[in-house]
Amino acid sequence: MTRVALAFSGGLDTTICVPLLEEEYGYDDVIGVTVDVGQPASEFAEAKETAEALGLEHYVVDARAEFAQLCLEGVRANATYQGYPLGTALARPVIASKILEVAEEHGCTGIAHGCTGKGNDQLRFEAVWRDSDLEVIAPIRELGLTRTWEQEYAAEKGLPVEGGNEGDWSIDTNLWSRSVEGDKLEDPSYVPPEDIYEWTQEPTGETELIEIEFEEGYPVAVDGEAMDPVALIEHLNEVAGAHGVGRTDVMEDRMLGLKVRENYEHPAATTLLNAHESLEGLVLTQEERQFKQQVDQQWAQKGYEGLVDAPLVSALEGFIAETQKRVTGTVTIKFEGGQARPVARDSEYAAYSAAHASFDTETVGKIDQEDATGVAKYHGFQRRLANKSLEGEGESLEMATDGGANETTDE
Repeated sequence: MTRVALAFSGGLDTTICVPLLEEEYGYDDVIGVTVDVGQPASEFAEAKETAEALGLEHYVVDARAEFAQLCLEGVRANATYQGYPLGTALARPVIASKILEVAEEHGCTGIAHGCTGKGNDQLRFEAVWRDSDLEVIAPIRELGLTRTWEQEYAAEKGLPVEGGNEGDWSIDTNLWSRSVEGDKLEDPSYVPPEDIYEWTQEPTGETELIEIEFEEGYPVAVDGEAMDPVALIEHLNEVAGAHGVGRTDVMEDRMLGLKVRENYEHPAATTLLNAHESLEGLVLTQEERQFKQQVDQQWAQKGYEGLVDAPLVSALEGFIAETQKRVTGTVTIKFEGGQARPVARDSEYAAYSAAHASFDTETVGKIDQEDATGVAKYHGFQRRLANKSLEGEGESLEMATDGGANETTDE
């Protein structure tokens, strides 16, 4: 008997995949796998109800802790893509890995998803699955199906979907973010209604201060209360979301080259990323911060592609881990006007001295202020030379420095 494991949500796409895998691909048995990365309870109820109506063997795998840990690795890497925190992208490899585990455990020879050929998720799922010996199947993509065809097929087969009507928007939710797309939102000139949002409220003008504690770049406590990653993220989604924090409306460039409009909610992610970057600003040196921006960008790109297990990511994380040894301390965040703004930070590893930086102290340790005069003379030296050359004034080398008549140069 041939068996295939299907990434199953209970929605229209994955529901029609069940009979298609039997009729078009010849599989004797289909099992559905739903992976919990923080979706609402209603989605699991829908998947269970639909699976029962289909007579589908259905498994639910809890991967919230694993996903939350990956999200916090993303915090250490300041992981954003085109201005928004990575969420769906980070969830997909976790989901794909869990489905593969179930498929192998139950002797499947195939593994399938309900993605179209236009999006990113097909690539993220298959990057994981193609490491296995299982046949990878994508019915929606391979059969060139449209939404209208799916609705008609579901009606014809009497499948347990409400005519394929799943609301106006296509929504993907996990612990870290909630994405909303489709229908009128596909028009970049369309102003989204307030009801597309569930996690974030319109700012009321009220403010609130919270303190987030970090240990080696990982957030571990809020207002002095230690929390595990899942609880901490859920707590901040609620607190920050109440202040309207974490909304993004972006024209996003997908991996296949399509430009799409996406609306995201990510209150906890925004809060933690802002706090973490603020603490890094206190403890890391200028050179570390500059180089880490390049490292972070590369980490985020691989995260967006769903390739978090790539050798490059391991190498990048080696550098990140070294820098994070000192990213320990607290950051005070002020929620105000839909923003999560760092207003204070403290760490025993601060690469900062208030006494040295203060305008009220005469020296910087053993360095006198007048010692900066030589630096000031050299600062911009090549620019002055280049500008004089371009102006064609034929000024002497001495005149191109700071005009000192008695100065000489030694090149």
